[in-house]
Amino acid sequence: MGSATSLAFSVFLISCSSDSQKCIQYNYNPSSSSSTLESRGNVGAVVTCYGEKDKRLHCFATWKNRSGVVQVVNQDCWLDDVNCYDRSECVEKKDAPEVFFCCCEGSLCNNKFFYSPDSSQPAIPTTNKPVTLKRPALTTLMYSLIPIMAVAFIFLFSFCIYRHHKPAYPPVLLPTQDPEPLPPSPILGQRPLRLLEVKARGRFGCVWKAQLLGQYVAVKIFPLQDKHSWQNEYEIYILSGRHENLLQFICAEKRGSSLDVELWLITAYHEKGSLTDYLKANVLTWSELCVITQSMSRGLAYLHEDIPGHKDGRKPAIAHRDFKSKNVLLKANLTACLADFGLALCFEAGKSPGDTHGQVGTRRYMAPEVLEGAINFQRDAFLRIDMYALGLVLWELASRCKAADGPVDEYMLPFEEEVGQHPSLEDMQEVVVHKKLRPTLRECWKKHAGLVALCETVEECWDHEAEARLSAGCVEERAVQMQRQTSVTALEEITVVTMVTNMDYTQKESSL
Repeated sequence: MGSATSLAFSVFLISCSSDSQKCIQYNYNPSSSSSTLESRGNVGAVVTCYGEKDKRLHCFATWKNRSGVVQVVNQDCWLDDVNCYDRSECVEKKDAPEVFFCCCEGSLCNNKFFYSPDSSQPAIPTTNKPVTLKRPALTTLMYSLIPIMAVAFIFLFSFCIYRHHKPAYPPVLLPTQDPEPLPPSPILGQRPLRLLEVKARGRFGCVWKAQLLGQYVAVKIFPLQDKHSWQNEYEIYILSGRHENLLQFICAEKRGSSLDVELWLITAYHEKGSLTDYLKANVLTWSELCVITQSMSRGLAYLHEDIPGHKDGRKPAIAHRDFKSKNVLLKANLTACLADFGLALCFEAGKSPGDTHGQVGTRRYMAPEVLEGAINFQRDAFLRIDMYALGLVLWELASRCKAADGPVDEYMLPFEEEVGQHPSLEDMQEVVVHKKLRPTLRECWKKHAGLVALCETVEECWDHEAEARLSAGCVEERAVQMQRQTSVTALEEITVVTMVTNMDYTQKESSL
């Protein structure tokens, strides 16, 4: 029995045996030698849809028409959408869209889908064989010439702007004039993006949980006045490349027009949220603390590293400049990834960082030299500022770890006992610079072999003298050693207890 016949037979059996919402699932595989409708049975499947209580479920399909040949892009489940209510058939009604999209209600309703731009005309089925859509010659010519003319106009306009506004010297780090519009994302051009709920609000905008077809993503939306931060974060993602301990970047887009423009950054979505939110609601075991410490310091070490032969070019050293537990996200397995690079500073070989403002970031996490306004504008100086903040985040982890023989207090931010939740710059200067205070390292922590080593690392990270601070790579190595040391100690304790027990048992046996 062929694969297509097997799929048809399974569809029939499922439709007869269950009333739950089921949909045809198909994902376009570009590596396949054929991607037309005639070959999709090899990778098609039937899936059961799940959603929130009291929400309606639908099916959808997206496809393209390339020179009269229908190419399926995706078929799957679709969440509650009023545009899909009471539609028993999957029909695209828009006139000549670039990508066809339809949704419907009813099990397996997306097995067949249609294109019907005019309700007075019969729908054109697009499931049995490739369909050739006839277009007038004039329309075809317009579709061919308009994109070429638009590209030429944008090029000429950009060149004129460049000639009239070219600065006397080139910008060192970030462009001083408006960046050219980014090309439309090839991913979002094919897949509808749906905003679901606001998950966080920050200095530069808000972060939404969104749905990109079958997966959740995070969408960070900047207002137009924060274009500089959006552009900087986008460039940092491009320069840093992919790393498992940096937030995965998907694409950047401009949405809207004129004064209603919004700037979007689309990234991976992690349900556990930030380290701050997680520590508020949870206490950590020693092994969980080690996993977070290792992955967090590994991500910062990669960010700080200058890699000469990285992929297509050199990966420069990058200072985060707003490192804090709120900007560390946790994946499902509790490994950490760094996020929010709106203030990050890039150090390319042979270039100066420029006249950047040094006193930036979150006051609570500012190093003494930042609070004093006495920064040495060199690469290593900025990296050491990140290390001071890393020491504070490690203290946050220790304060919520239950490994020590003592109570675990409610979560508190660094210096919250000394300056409260909303400190001024003067408050932080008084505590950190003049009194040289740091968050308290509790005595009970020093009775645990691993936490003793962690406390030593914390103290070396937040040292008042910047040159004495550890590097992120060194912190990662120490975290690995801490976990190994505690594992060996635990194994030795188990061995000793076993030996003593066996000795006692032998003596009793001999006495009998």
